[in-house]
Amino acid sequence: MKNKNIVLASVVLILAMLACQTPVVEIPTELPVIVTEAAQPVNSENPGVVVSNPAAQQESLVTLYENTSPGTVAIFTVEGQGSGFVYDTNGHIVTNFHVIDGALNPNEVEVRFNSGFMAKGTVIGTDLDSDIAVVKVDAPADKLFPVPLGDSNLLKVGQTVVAIGNPFGLESTMTVGIISALGRTLDSANVSPEGGSPFSAGDIIQTDAAINPGNSGGPLFNINGEVIGVNRAIRTTNFTETGQPVNSGIGFAISINMVKRVVPELIAKGTYEYPFLGISSINTLSLDMVNALGLSEYPGAYVTGVVTGGPAEQAGIKPGTNPTNFPGLSSGGDLIVAIDGKPTRTFDEMLSYLVTNKSPGDIVVLTVVRGTERVDVSITLGARP
Repeated sequence: MKNKNIVLASVVLILAMLACQTPVVEIPTELPVIVTEAAQPVNSENPGVVVSNPAAQQESLVTLYENTSPGTVAIFTVEGQGSGFVYDTNGHIVTNFHVIDGALNPNEVEVRFNSGFMAKGTVIGTDLDSDIAVVKVDAPADKLFPVPLGDSNLLKVGQTVVAIGNPFGLESTMTVGIISALGRTLDSANVSPEGGSPFSAGDIIQTDAAINPGNSGGPLFNINGEVIGVNRAIRTTNFTETGQPVNSGIGFAISINMVKRVVPELIAKGTYEYPFLGISSINTLSLDMVNALGLSEYPGAYVTGVVTGGPAEQAGIKPGTNPTNFPGLSSGGDLIVAIDGKPTRTFDEMLSYLVTNKSPGDIVVLTVVRGTERVDVSITLGARP
């Protein structure tokens, strides 16, 4: 996945994985410089109150950097570079899978700490679905500064976030932005054996904090200095002269609650199992599509297909089978409007709930609109292939 750009057919944009070799590229002097006001930090005692004092804002960001940068690291392989952070005092480092994917063997990872201390690391666990990897280093206790982990369920759009990482090889770089959206999905590096299409990674945070090649695997902090995400990718149409993707204000981070589920399993056994429904869906339908499908209500996650023999098919979930005027879109399928009683407007929302709350073997109840009726369907989740 290193240096790989994924063309999204629906929006004709590039989803650029951020860990790659990063030559120094001069910014052309003729480009205009746009000056904007810095994002306002949130009062830790009352997240709805913005701190308007510029001096207090500056001091809070300075303190955040001083407290957290010792726990951030730069990661190097023979193929490229990225970022990471100290997870615990046992020397476990969290980063992206695609950052260490360039290592020729699991021992060819170099970890460089903010203090200048360097150590070889061993990859002990990887998860292609979330794009998370854990690297183990042998380091003295006085070199390991685990960063505190937050709760991504408490996040709100508009909150201030801070990224610290290694963009273009510029170690311990700090940038500031806001949460732009929650509950996004990205394509996983794990490919479905049925059809060869990638699975979806869910519960992704969208941010406008500047992240660039080399930021991958680095922490995204809230204003209190807690990690609330792991920077993973950007969407961009802008590139340097050497073809490196450049920040366009749309970046993506894996939610920390997803990380808190995956990382302990990677440390314990090297892998992580995801719950599996076996459903395919179109995330957003146009008004004309809704009319063509004859849906009695909307929004929801419309079922376009089910995996043969999968949990959803076994439970009786119905996909669309009657062709419409829209190529590849058939009517007659179920519309999922709730999961375990929680309303769901999109497939993204349903997937985020699944991956952060459920495991293989758990039972979920999908509320579906079938014709003009609402039906509750119980499904025993499988394990993602």
